[in-house]
Amino acid sequence: MDAINSDAFLKSDAFLKNDEANALKEQALQHRQRWMSVLAHSSPSALLEHWQPLNLSPTYSLLRPAETGLTQLQGRMGGTGKRFVMGDMTVTRAVIQLSSGVYGYSYVRGRDKQHAELCAVIDALLQVSGMEELLHKRVIAPLAASQQAQRERRARQIASSRVDFFTLVRGE
Repeated sequence: MDAINSDAFLKSDAFLKNDEANALKEQALQHRQRWMSVLAHSSPSALLEHWQPLNLSPTYSLLRPAETGLTQLQGRMGGTGKRFVMGDMTVTRAVIQLSSGVYGYSYVRGRDKQHAELCAVIDALLQVSGMEELLHKRVIAPLAASQQAQRERRARQIASSRVDFFTLVRGE
């Protein structure tokens, strides 16, 4: 494509629509990443506490039954240095497919297979129109608020024991 045609394409409706579609896809991806993070960081008991009152029993098949494995945790000194292996962590994953054809995925810390399966089911249901609002309001939002409160509580505990070090310069 020569320079003249590329400028015309960049100003065309096709490019703008494609750009808008990409922005919408990116927004949807970030939205899904957020709810999957909330589900993965939830405790099994807290998740069940919010899930059970909904009395939902979707029909689904297990494409990949919940299975447990290990993953390596990597870190960097100061967040920018060379990578190093901190250790291993147990992870359980599951993949389901709703009867409507929508897939749900999950990875959770630990060995709780029911937790992984339920997270995958909720992930799939959150992709079904009509279910998203209900699940966000009754499951995701309360879990996210609880997790945020826990992070803030932990930050206050850490801040209360913080020690500031300083040095005095001798001479000049």
